[in-house]
Amino acid sequence: MARYILKRVGYMVLTLWVITTVTFFLMNTLPGDPIQTGTKLLPPAVAENLRIKWGFDKPVTERYVVYLNNILHGNLGESMKSPGLTANSIIKDKFPASARLGIQAIVLGVGLGLVFGIIAALKRNTWADYLVIFIAIVGVSVPSFVVAALLQKSLGGSVFPIIGWPSENIWFSGMKYTILPTIAAAFGSIATYSRFMRTSVLDVLNNDYILTAKSKGLSKFGIIRKHVLRNSITPIITIFAPQMAGIVTGSFVIERMFAIPGLGQYYVESINGRDFQMIMATTVFFSLFFIVSIVLMDILYAVVDPRVRITGEKR
Repeated sequence: MARYILKRVGYMVLTLWVITTVTFFLMNTLPGDPIQTGTKLLPPAVAENLRIKWGFDKPVTERYVVYLNNILHGNLGESMKSPGLTANSIIKDKFPASARLGIQAIVLGVGLGLVFGIIAALKRNTWADYLVIFIAIVGVSVPSFVVAALLQKSLGGSVFPIIGWPSENIWFSGMKYTILPTIAAAFGSIATYSRFMRTSVLDVLNNDYILTAKSKGLSKFGIIRKHVLRNSITPIITIFAPQMAGIVTGSFVIERMFAIPGLGQYYVESINGRDFQMIMATTVFFSLFFIVSIVLMDILYAVVDPRVRITGEKR
């Protein structure tokens, strides 16, 4: 097991290096001057001093080596638009808001999605099954920003705040501010998990060992708990990792619509302002979170499904 984990970690480091390298050189191929951005141009002497400060007077390969060295020492850089503001402090301040929204959306989306999927499979070709299928179709077809706008229109103001986010005790206070964005962020996940879970449960129910369990007199609840759940949950793990990483690191549109001071919204602002250092820092952070999620899901997949060997082959 240790060899398997070390192998996955090695792949993780290699993937992160490739993403960092590609992003760095692509950023340096963008047209225009990253120093002279905005409506007001800087004097030539000031612009030249800033180029020297940020290393734009050096070859791109030399700047790449310096950047990698800074990352290895935990330094993600400093904002070019707000001198003195570091990427580490921005991530520390803004990631908790994105993380809280993401965790709540994951709990709601996975919880309801799995329950709806199981109900639909057990009540196949009934009104409950058709209702879940309808929710899945709507959830996959309707974008999250449309759901967010509808929630703001129907429930915002009179029932829940339209915009805003708790400024103190960000993990536990101000629940009323998080309800609408959580539902908007989780709606697509509910549809995805219910659809996959329904298909997976139906596949498991058609196996011979389910018929054997019934013939032994095992109750319906016991069959679901001991046989159906564990064997049908494995396909869900494969889609859980990318969705978890995408939601937790920040839903760009949702954060912007509900004025949530999260990392996703700041990422968009950095791109609009062409803040080179911050774009690189947030990209590396998002990539690291995504890759770590994938590695953890690979390990969890091997733990949940005993048929999968550590080498990735089946017996």
